[in-house]
Parts: sequence; C-alpha cells; structure tokens
Amino acid sequence: MESVPLALVYSRLVIGGLLVACSYGRVAHFGALAVGLIVLGVLTDVFDGIVARQLNVSTEKLRRLDSAIDQVFWGLVLLATYLACPGFFARHATKLWLLLALEGLTYAVSYLRFRKEIATHSWGAKAWVLVSAAALVQILLTAESRVLFAVSFWVGAASRLEIVAIVLLLRTWTNDVPTCFHALRLRQHKPIRRHKLLNG
Repeated sequence: MESVPLALVYSRLVIGGLLVACSYGRVAHFGALAVGLIVLGVLTDVFDGIVARQLNVSTEKLRRLDSAIDQVFWGLVLLATYLACPGFFARHATKLWLLLALEGLTYAVSYLRFRKEIATHSWGAKAWVLVSAAALVQILLTAESRVLFAVSFWVGAASRLEIVAIVLLLRTWTNDVPTCFHALRLRQHKPIRRHKLLNG
C-alpha cells in the first residue's frame, strides 16, 4: 500500500506523455480524449497526497517529487495543447510568457534562499490547477478561452507571487504551507493547523 502514492505521482508522467503523443499524432476525437486524460491527471494529483497522508507516508522526499512531476506533467499538457491549438498560444504569448517567468521566479527565490525547489502546495496553487485545467479543456475543445483563461492568468500570477512571499517568510524550508498567514505563523514558531485531506 505504501507504493500507491508513488504510483499515482509517476502516473502523471505516463498521462502527460500520452497527451503529447495523441496530440502530435492527431488521433481521432483528440479533444474528448484529452479532457479525459487531463481530468485523470488532476485526480491523481489530488489523491496522491491524500493517500500518502492517510497511510502516514507523506515524507518531504515524496512531496518534493510530487512538485517536480507536477511541473513536468503540466509542461506536457501545455505542449499537447500547443500542438493542437498553436493559434491560441500566438494570440496570448505575452501573458503566457509572464506566467512562465513568475513560475521561474518562485523556483529561483526558493533555490537562492534554501537551495531546494518549492513544495508549498499552497491553496492558491491548488486553485490555479483547477482553473487552468478548466481553461485548457475549453481550449482543446474550442481552440479558444476568454473568461476562463483570464481568470487562470490572474489566479496564476497571484498564486506565484504568494509563493514567493511564503518562501521569503519562512525561516527554514518547509513543504505544504497553505498561505502567507501560515508561513507567518511558522516564522513566529507557532503551530499551523493541518488537515489530512489538504495539507497534513
């Protein structure tokens, strides 16, 4: 049972690879297939942490691996979406590059401060995943997204800036820090409330 969370984490590499292969190969009914694969990937992301916490195997190493593979998975999803809908990326290149720069900033700050990558799994980041997944589904099905993409952009920018603030507030590297408020409590050596379904 202890290997279940690890299997869920690594499964996203397979799912992401399938998405890219299907997009590149222009398989029939790719839009519907992509939606199913993205939903499956999001579900594995949700449940790997929950299962790990329920089994009491949620280690720092596992959480760091989870964060790293999340980045690869979403990179593959974006690549698959780009291959299917390059026009959308051309129209929104500035915002997409800005989000990429902010993502890079979070890692740069974390490495400079703690010599480790981020693994905050903040609530803002979780919200961004859900909104972005919805926007990507809409793009894959219609080759366009206005409201959802706009919401995804602002939630993404805000969540990246919050992660930078969390990293700067922490005295020592810590995984699973939901918000700046929790980071401030940790900085003051105060306990934070943890929930096994969210950030245990």
